[in-house]
Amino acid sequence: MNATLPGQLYAIAATLLLWVYFTVGFALIFLVPYLAAWLFARDRESAFQQLNCRFYRRLFLLIRWLMPRHRWQIDNSLKEIRGAVIVCNHLSYLDPLIMISLFDRHKTVVKARFFAVPIFAWFVKTAGYLPSTAEGDCGAIMIAQMENMDQFLAAGGNLFIFPEGTRSRNGRLNTFNRGAFKIARLCQAPLKVLRICNSDKLYTPGKFVFNTGLYNTISVTLVGEINPDYQEKMPSAQELEQQVWAILSRD
Repeated sequence: MNATLPGQLYAIAATLLLWVYFTVGFALIFLVPYLAAWLFARDRESAFQQLNCRFYRRLFLLIRWLMPRHRWQIDNSLKEIRGAVIVCNHLSYLDPLIMISLFDRHKTVVKARFFAVPIFAWFVKTAGYLPSTAEGDCGAIMIAQMENMDQFLAAGGNLFIFPEGTRSRNGRLNTFNRGAFKIARLCQAPLKVLRICNSDKLYTPGKFVFNTGLYNTISVTLVGEINPDYQEKMPSAQELEQQVWAILSRD
């Protein structure tokens, strides 16, 4: 955050404006399209995913306008990714929002507690997102989503997961959860490995206010691909995990 008082005030104002977009802006601009999709769309899941993508694309347009010192470098090859399990490092609360904004057909894993939050649960369930655990009431949701996952991927949708499960506080990789690799193996899907850099410098873990005055470049890059020959030699989830770890560990 800027050291000067005007800079601090601007950072607070910009942060509050982004929250207004999340709340009032959503109600005024996006709520009606979501309700229309719920009532009339042939494929509610796809419609909600696309609306989520548009909502967050507009969020990042607003962020770029409010915080021009932060530059963005998005790998053009990401537009071509279809039918893949995408794994990525995790630095900031912004990371999943960035990913949603990049892929109009997407699924991801959401913390299980959100599936019990009124209204929010409606959005994540309709969008086809997966709970982070299969315990309790989330078990039926997880089973239903996994039964259709291979069809979703075969139709060109992407599943993105942060295998660390939580944000890194020091930029180093945390221990991976193996769920993403089990899903890739089960659905016989390719793995695309992405790296996000410097999103934590824009919105630092543990802070409420955005760092508006910092000169910074946020990048999202395709750094590796794993395309196993599942018919000839089925890799284990551990082998897939090790390959992804080796890719993301490179400087």
